[in-house]
Amino acid sequence: MTTMTTRRAYTAVAAVCVILAGCSSPAPVSDAAPGDPLTRIFEEGRRPAVADLAGTSLDGDAIRLSDYRGKVVLINAWASWCGPCRAEAPELKLIRETWGDRGLRVLGLDNDGSRSAGLAFQKDHHLGYPSLHDPSGKQTLRLPRGLVNTQVMPYTIVIDPAGRVAATRMGAVTRDQLAKIVEPLLPT
Repeated sequence: MTTMTTRRAYTAVAAVCVILAGCSSPAPVSDAAPGDPLTRIFEEGRRPAVADLAGTSLDGDAIRLSDYRGKVVLINAWASWCGPCRAEAPELKLIRETWGDRGLRVLGLDNDGSRSAGLAFQKDHHLGYPSLHDPSGKQTLRLPRGLVNTQVMPYTIVIDPAGRVAATRMGAVTRDQLAKIVEPLLPT
C-alpha cells in the first residue's frame, strides 16, 4: 500500500470507530448545566431514583444510602491511586464542614482493590465521612445507566432528601461548583 492509501484506510477505520462509539453510548439522562458540560442538573420532577447502595465501610461498619433519607447526600467515587481524587479531598472536607450542620452528608465510594489502601487515603486526607468499600464495582453497577461514566474518577452524585439524583459531576468537584446545586436542597 502506498502511504496515501494507508492514511485513508486508517482514517476510515477511525471514523467507523467514532461512529460506533457514539451508537453504543447511553443516552444522557439530562442536560448539562449551562457553561459546565461536566455537571448535570435534574429538574425536581425528572430526577432519577438511585438504588439503595449498601455494604461495608472502610472501617468495617455496615452502611446504607437509605440511612441518610431526608438528608442531602453527596456520593463521591474515588480511589487512592487517582490523582484528581487526591486533589479534591480537601474540597470534600470543606464541603462537609460548610453544609454539614444544615444536613448535608458525604458518602464515599472507594474503588480501591485493597481496603488498606483506602483506609490510608481516608486517614491521610482526614476525610471525616464514611466510604463504602466497592473493589468489584457492584455498587457502581447499581447506578442508573448513563448517569455517570463510571470508568472515570472521581465523580460525584448529589442525592436530594427524597433519595433522588439532583445532580452529577464528572471529575474533581469544588465547593463553589456545588453551591448552586446544594444550597437550594438544604433547609434554611
